[in-house]
Amino acid sequence: QLQLVESGGGLVQPGGSLRLSCAASGFTLDYYAIGWFRQAPGKECEGVLCIDTSGGRTNYADSVKGRFTGSRDNAKKKVYLQMNSLVPEDTAVYYCAAAEDECFGYPQEYDYWGQGTQVTVSS
Repeated sequence: QLQLVESGGGLVQPGGSLRLSCAASGFTLDYYAIGWFRQAPGKECEGVLCIDTSGGRTNYADSVKGRFTGSRDNAKKKVYLQMNSLVPEDTAVYYCAAAEDECFGYPQEYDYWGQGTQVTVSS
């Protein structure tokens, strides 16, 4: 069964950092672009970033540029989201998702999704 499982969320103070992990099983990551999305209460699902199949190129949302970094290790079947300089507006459930071959701009284009992990930024 194809699965993605996020971990690493939690409560952090403004200005702090968190590193989220996404572990894949049941398929090889090499042919999938990986997107990170987030959804805050009452808000639409927002694309955070997308990493291409090799990890050589990452597209970032303007809201996280310079603060968040995506990376992947295809051999280990893991994807990461390093979040620095967190602000309360970053509070959301964060999801990793996989799409065949390329990064898409819309959540509905992604084939596989994790269950999400809660990130809360508060003092």
